[in-house]
Amino acid sequence: MGQEYRRTATTVSLINYHFVFCPRYRRRVLVGQVAERLKDLIGEVVEDLNWGIIALEVMPDHCHLFLNALPSHRPATLMAEIKGHTSRRLREEFPQRRRLRSRWTRSYFVSTAGNVSSETGKRYIEEQKRRG
Repeated sequence: MGQEYRRTATTVSLINYHFVFCPRYRRRVLVGQVAERLKDLIGEVVEDLNWGIIALEVMPDHCHLFLNALPSHRPATLMAEIKGHTSRRLREEFPQRRRLRSRWTRSYFVSTAGNVSSETGKRYIEEQKRRG
């Protein structure tokens, strides 16, 4: 997944996001088993909601996630799902971290990644004309 167009009954899209998010107070807690489990949990969320991971890098104090999604999913919704699920599960599975009120900061960075050439846009419009 990554540069493949996704099709639904009403859309054709290629939407890739780059997210960066951090643990609360930028603590260096994403190491060892916690980092590995975080990767697994993000994979579960992405699979359940039919998104696609292009790349995922977990650093001790932040996480980079390149994600492919459908146009019906807003970036804020994507982050809320990922942060909510992972925070809850990590606190359950690693009791020593349970005392933290929340795993993640409320903020995050998001940017669209990738582009479409004007030729691709023209070809799409021409195909729509032929479909009648």
